[in-house]
Amino acid sequence: MWRVLLSVVMILAPPAARACDVALLLAVDVSSSIDAAEYRLQIDGMADAFADPEIAARLVEGQIAVAVLQWSGPEAQALSLPWQRMTDPAAVRALAQRTRLLPRAFTLSGTAPGDAIHAALGHLRVGPACARQVIDISGDGTANAGLAPAPARRAAERAGVTINGIAIEHMGLSLTNYYRWRLTTADGFVVTARGHRDYPRAIRAKILREISKILG
Repeated sequence: MWRVLLSVVMILAPPAARACDVALLLAVDVSSSIDAAEYRLQIDGMADAFADPEIAARLVEGQIAVAVLQWSGPEAQALSLPWQRMTDPAAVRALAQRTRLLPRAFTLSGTAPGDAIHAALGHLRVGPACARQVIDISGDGTANAGLAPAPARRAAERAGVTINGIAIEHMGLSLTNYYRWRLTTADGFVVTARGHRDYPRAIRAKILREISKILG
């Protein structure tokens, strides 16, 4: 009898009362190495990923919370999209639309992933209470300004936050290795994008893996 009542309560519970699987903060590089066309490829690629039917269904199923942060040099981090719970398909459609319309937050600034990670951790601390917290950081260059990335990565690991990365390579795997050894946490992973035009494929694969119950 109690099992039946519990099942009814779970079915009738409003979406906001259901558990959140993942708080996913996407941190996008908009430093001076990213030109206007490359910025557009990143933003449209992210919007297309949110609109992907498989990803959209999983976002709602997991009641996943999403935020988008643009980052560049020291003291150049902006939460462009505040935390939003994906409670239903309409919420996901609105997220994709808002993402596609995002204006660029910074230009002509350095590359400071350490500062970006610290800023992301601050937003996660005041964000939704979810079973997992993930920072999804992407970029096309190594740090040339700001705080060292290693202490930021260690701070994330102490807080139980996973950092994954997209390394936008121009040739070889040097940036991928940099992301793997300097930015991502021990439980994280790196996806390689072969140039900015490959970013849409990479962000789709990465988000799908991050919100998967199996792979995380």
